[in-house]
Amino acid sequence: MKPDEIRKLEAYLKKTFNVSTLQVRARPRKDDSAEVYLGEEFIGVLYRDDEDEDLSYDFQMAILEIDLD
Repeated sequence: MKPDEIRKLEAYLKKTFNVSTLQVRARPRKDDSAEVYLGEEFIGVLYRDDEDEDLSYDFQMAILEIDLD
């Protein structure tokens, strides 16, 4: 993903989740996705989907059972 695209996604997620410490970072050697962090903790991946005529993004986040306790 391009830097301006990452900045827009980060701003959107910060506003949507009301979390100022959220960061979207470029992935090494990948141009179709970015990593999402809460502070320094990795929480998920944003995937860019432009196969159809409409551009969209998918956010994937795994929640471990031990994190629910």
